[in-house]
Amino acid sequence: MIRRPYHHGDLPAELLARVEKTVREKGMGALSLRALARDIGVSPAAPSRHFRNKQALLDALALRGFERLAAATGHARASAGGTFAERLGAVARAYLAFALANGALFDLMCQAGTAVRTSAELHEAARRWSGQLVALVADGQGRGEIRTGTPERVALPVFAALHGYVRLAVDGVLPTELAEHSLDDVIESVLRGCRP
Repeated sequence: MIRRPYHHGDLPAELLARVEKTVREKGMGALSLRALARDIGVSPAAPSRHFRNKQALLDALALRGFERLAAATGHARASAGGTFAERLGAVARAYLAFALANGALFDLMCQAGTAVRTSAELHEAARRWSGQLVALVADGQGRGEIRTGTPERVALPVFAALHGYVRLAVDGVLPTELAEHSLDDVIESVLRGCRP
């Protein structure tokens, strides 16, 4: 075997990009640090200088996923109209679009964000993302558009409904005849439950 010199300059970023591609195309079971190192052209020990094991690499990828999701939903919220309904609709559509475009990464994020062994940094990233919904609810309450109560408590059924719908869509179990308008129906149901 001919060893190629490695000149990338940012091995952690290259590893994360390759891991995401591998997980997307072949699933997490196909992930091997040794194979990644071989594909990139570095020694088998090189990845461990940046990620102590495969789980640390997956956690780093999930962290990157939460950051991308937060950016996408934050941008959608900022670009939407001024009402709670408009902003919730924009966030819900951005959440769904991200999850459908990144199904394997979304699966990883769902697992990593709730696992006991997950790093504090990853738990914090998941909390920051879900905190966007809490902030959206709190803002709606401040404008008199949302019922009173602690924002976290009001936001929980909102998140549960949206996440449940997104999970069904990513898993491909939504009936085809419902797919076109079903997110609108979920959003309308959430809005009815949130009104003062």
